[in-house]
Amino acid sequence: MRGKDVRLDKVSIRFGEATAVHPTDLSIHAGEFFSILGPSGCGKTTILRTISGFIHPTEGRVLIGGEDMAGKEPNERPTALIFQNLALFPLMSVAENVAFGLEARGIGKAERLKRAQELLELVALGGFGDKKPADLSGGQRQRVAIARALAVEPSVLLLDEPLSALDLKLRQHMRTELRAIQRRVGITFIYITHDQGEALAMSDRVAVMSRGRLEQVAEADMLYADPATPFVATFVGEQNVLRGRVATLAGGEAGVDTPVGRLQGRTSGTLSVGDEALVMVRPERIALAGTGENSFPARLVSRSLEGPSVNLDCAAADQQFMVTLPNGPAIRELPEELSLSFGRQDALVFPVGALANG
Repeated sequence: MRGKDVRLDKVSIRFGEATAVHPTDLSIHAGEFFSILGPSGCGKTTILRTISGFIHPTEGRVLIGGEDMAGKEPNERPTALIFQNLALFPLMSVAENVAFGLEARGIGKAERLKRAQELLELVALGGFGDKKPADLSGGQRQRVAIARALAVEPSVLLLDEPLSALDLKLRQHMRTELRAIQRRVGITFIYITHDQGEALAMSDRVAVMSRGRLEQVAEADMLYADPATPFVATFVGEQNVLRGRVATLAGGEAGVDTPVGRLQGRTSGTLSVGDEALVMVRPERIALAGTGENSFPARLVSRSLEGPSVNLDCAAADQQFMVTLPNGPAIRELPEELSLSFGRQDALVFPVGALANG
């Protein structure tokens, strides 16, 4: 199996008067693990189904391996789609489920069962071929669905939130499994999710969508460290957000007058002195110390344990702040009155725009 590149060329998708996907250009590299991340209703599954051929674009083109997919139905495309509910056949054995697509292509029984066993070995289910899907765990059924999709030797595997029905620990385990399988087979994976943790953990690159538009496409660490818009900044990871007005601009940094005083941060987007702006800083970048840049007094309201870390809920000038610190004895003895601070390189200043939670 070998992956192919996928390109959306000015693709838009409308259903009657409603626009599900605005004109979109997107290039996905051959052999890449690519995720499309966004809230429910943002258009990500619509794009996936358009690539697979279940939906045809209103305008624009879908190209796979440089070939225009116009007029090609799902069974004529070099793709396979794993649905959210997996859709395994309960009365068939695991091996028969994996071999089903090969039977539909007229491949003989001995050959297709041999291929099914090879694929079950690939997904670490060797010896499970005679079992029924009901005899397997959720993670094992997920791997059967992957093996079945790989049986038809697609160049592009499309996955529509396949882990959403699993519990947290199993989802985290399956992230590692999926990434390992993708590296072994070398084909292009396009993964749809609303879970930022899944996208960041598995993907070579991630596209963030909102309201039918691509907000940003970047490598996972870049997406987290340098979000391009307020929506991406607040959808990918946690952010403390303060509204203020730009007082100074120099050297790619802005000074913003906020309810807790003037704060310095890196600029993202076009800003002018006097503009309203949003200052954002992640909870793990705030320290409980310092009297230098970006420091201000705060009051500890509550704390919540997250195993190796602790989230502190703080208040300053009627603003709420979340601070995330490593767990330890000192955290349990914090005074009510605190001093919060963060470096100017740890804060981003955006023009006012839509937030993921607003």
